[in-house]
Amino acid sequence: MTATTAAATGQKAWIVALLLSFFVGVLGVHRFYVGKIGTGILMLITLGGFGVWTLIDFIMIAVGKFTDKQGQPLAR
Repeated sequence: MTATTAAATGQKAWIVALLLSFFVGVLGVHRFYVGKIGTGILMLITLGGFGVWTLIDFIMIAVGKFTDKQGQPLAR
């Protein structure tokens, strides 16, 4: 008898985070959405790390490697 366990998935939707990152990513809104308030404030102050940080986050969300505050992957 084998037990299979599903990987824990966060409560935040990846598509919402992806759209927020695309449209207002330089303001860090997608990070506020997933609960990462501290880095959201840093993105707000630096305008998304001058765009580089925003691009990296957008790619990470798109490929499914972005996590919420608890470290759980975003719900697909």
